[in-house]
Amino acid sequence: MPGVRVAGVGVTSFGNAPERTGRDLFGEASAEAFSDAGVDRADVESLYYGNFMGELAEHQGHQGPLMAEAAGIRAPATRYETACASSSAGVRQAVKDIRNGEADVLLVGGAERMTNLGTAGATEALAIAADDLWEVRQGMTFPGAYALMARAYFEQFGGTREDLAEIAVKNHEHALDNEQAQYNSEISVEQVLDAPMVSEPLGLYDSCPISDGAAAAVLVSDEYATDHDVDAPVAITGTGQGGDQLALHDREHLATSPAADEAAAEAYDEAGISAADVDLAEVHDCFTIAEVLAIESLGLYETGEGVDAATRGETAAGGENPVNLSGGLKAKGHPVGATGVGQIADVVKLLRGDHVNSDAVPDADVGVAHNAGGTVASAVVHVMEVRE
Repeated sequence: MPGVRVAGVGVTSFGNAPERTGRDLFGEASAEAFSDAGVDRADVESLYYGNFMGELAEHQGHQGPLMAEAAGIRAPATRYETACASSSAGVRQAVKDIRNGEADVLLVGGAERMTNLGTAGATEALAIAADDLWEVRQGMTFPGAYALMARAYFEQFGGTREDLAEIAVKNHEHALDNEQAQYNSEISVEQVLDAPMVSEPLGLYDSCPISDGAAAAVLVSDEYATDHDVDAPVAITGTGQGGDQLALHDREHLATSPAADEAAAEAYDEAGISAADVDLAEVHDCFTIAEVLAIESLGLYETGEGVDAATRGETAAGGENPVNLSGGLKAKGHPVGATGVGQIADVVKLLRGDHVNSDAVPDADVGVAHNAGGTVASAVVHVMEVRE
């Protein structure tokens, strides 16, 4: 089975860019990815592109061909939509196609334009990832949904608002020198706890920002990399996807994320690794409680034991399980359709040694990207390893 290499990655700055279009953002990210890869655009056989709210934010559907044009390629293009895990789902399909021998060079990526909608508009747009009939029409928002999950976690396993605040503080600290992050500012536990409450127990600083941005990656087969002398030391060795019931009230558990459990187990099995082999992880911390659920699903912590990992310093740079060295969604930003490939780009750079925080993990060989859709009704996990 052919191996899959990440030949190059490109990411725009995440943040407020309401004047820029999605095609403008993706054109920048893909140009950087091609430059990083040293791969000829003419060799690209397909584009797999993630986007969630293009119809609402830009009145633009059918974005695949449009983004292929923005990337400067002439190839079939398909848009993937699995809420916040959209671009990761595209990467998963690309990995399968290269392994199956159906392709040697594929462009993957995603983009989202959100800030032009304003806070109320973006919140309403994000809500379509929930069950419209049984959640949205009853007044459910995503901050409200994750607050219910946090309350369930506290009730079942314990934990405090201070523990969640430590996660926010950690991820802001990680983003201080990341020029592509939306926030490069330190915050304190006291600031997190004193911030306006969004939905008890989650306050303003427990929540990721609304962001614009794009990310892209060029994936190639081992054979193509060898034949074309492409320097691509990082391989995607495992991919997994899990699913759950869309509405929270239909689930057996609110304090765990079985879809991510399944995705991690499948990805680890494909890669032939265990959680003990993971040197670093980029996880979907749209809200602070989400990082807790993620690190437990990845097996970095037993169920119910991850909530105070940041408090103990274990998930910080220099800790035994560094998580979200990029700043995570919380501080780097969360342009929904771009987030999954953005995570993969960070893991690749951390493993290659050219990420701003690579010094925190100088001997890292194995990294994991965990990307969730909605309230983790969809989850995609990828394992990346250094394979010189």
